[in-house]
Amino acid sequence: MAKNFPTRKENYSQWYNDLVIKADLAENSAVRGCMVIKPYGFAIWEKMQAALDKMFKDTGHQNAYFPIFIPKSFFNKEASHVKGFAKECAVVTHYRLKTSEDGKEIVVDEDAKLEEELIIRPTSETIIWDTYKNWIQSYRDLPILVNQWANVVRWEMRTRLFLRTTEFLWQEGHTAHETKKEAVEETEKILNIYTDFAEKWMAVPVLKGTKSPNERFAGAVETYCIEALMQDGKALQAGTSHFLGQNFAKAFDVKFLTKENKLEYVWATSWGVSTRLMGALIMAHSDDNGLVLPPKLAPIQVVIIPIYKKKEQLDLISVKANQIKKALEQKGISVKYDDRDTHKPGWKFSEYEFKGVPIRLVIGPRDLENETIEVARRDTLEKEVLQITDIENKIENLLKQIQSNLFQKALSFREDNTFIIDTWDEFKERIEKGGFILAHWDGTAETEQKIKDETKATIRTIPIENLNEEGKCIYTGKHSKQRVIFARAY
Repeated sequence: MAKNFPTRKENYSQWYNDLVIKADLAENSAVRGCMVIKPYGFAIWEKMQAALDKMFKDTGHQNAYFPIFIPKSFFNKEASHVKGFAKECAVVTHYRLKTSEDGKEIVVDEDAKLEEELIIRPTSETIIWDTYKNWIQSYRDLPILVNQWANVVRWEMRTRLFLRTTEFLWQEGHTAHETKKEAVEETEKILNIYTDFAEKWMAVPVLKGTKSPNERFAGAVETYCIEALMQDGKALQAGTSHFLGQNFAKAFDVKFLTKENKLEYVWATSWGVSTRLMGALIMAHSDDNGLVLPPKLAPIQVVIIPIYKKKEQLDLISVKANQIKKALEQKGISVKYDDRDTHKPGWKFSEYEFKGVPIRLVIGPRDLENETIEVARRDTLEKEVLQITDIENKIENLLKQIQSNLFQKALSFREDNTFIIDTWDEFKERIEKGGFILAHWDGTAETEQKIKDETKATIRTIPIENLNEEGKCIYTGKHSKQRVIFARAY
């Protein structure tokens, strides 16, 4: 299987784009800015979805579904929310088409104009809080812990597969609470779920923190986030959890009767991750030979490839290969036995290496005689010959090693590319080379914007676990309470 794509060093952006397409993860669609997620790519997303869905349900959340269309007037009810999303909204104005007078083309039927225009959801806070008004009367109706798996539309001018597309898939949680304390605890709980998922499933280390006011979600009081560092030194926001205060409850007049028989506004949160995680997964681990997938998210964890010359040899190998396949599957390991006679073994090796299958097992006539099998790891490209005896336990342990190794490798990369900077000149020089920069900031939106304008770097997060360390802002020299994380980002 020919790769024919640039290395990361030659052209990181082209390497990423080509890898997504050539590994059969996704492709551009006929609709500008939208993508088709192909079966192999969707299988990875399904594994992500299943893991997260269980985490949500284990913490008391339930799934529901809300309309994709949102009345335009709903967006006008929360001022900062409409301001934040106005430029990205797609709007439905008519509900019917007709043919032109000459019958040669389809045109909009102006008699079928909607009384109120509809926004195709860029996010669902407004439609959900209008719904919650009917669900909530007293403290007995709280909390509401709801999540939905859905698609959203945000009209993007510059798109890139998985990282930024006009339509994308995600989950969005929307919860309602009796007290501020409960809502904040919910926001932090979800942040920890996202962190566990990123680190234990994706094998991607992340930094937890809050967003600066400039980077905060439109309509939120506080935005919590996890940030990951990609191999090109750019940051990627991997998930956000928002404490919404009572902003949406007030906008949609959602009140509840307290235990003290008083009317109070409900406290709210919202949170989400999207198919952008696919981009993070690819960029955090993959190499110049193709995809590298952590075992927990790989659609195929083990592939078995036979080496033979005659059909009689294949028949004998297949008996042993299928025994191994069954033993591995009983361990919950996903296995593919590729005995196709339409492709040579070398082509298959290249294909599965390129697609990031964590372990490749190769078995031939000599292996049958010696009761051995060749084992190849995708993460290190190392090969060894093992005895077939107890192979299912050996492979199970090796998958765990690969998962751990990928995380440690990514963590070491982040540590090697995190820098403490104290001067503006150092900052400007370092940001050109990429990485996370820990630097002091005076806390003003004006300074943050000037730094962004001059260097294209933004405050990715204000670390939660950062000890207060007073200093001077790298840009203005004014007092600073703690260092924040700067980086250029996707």
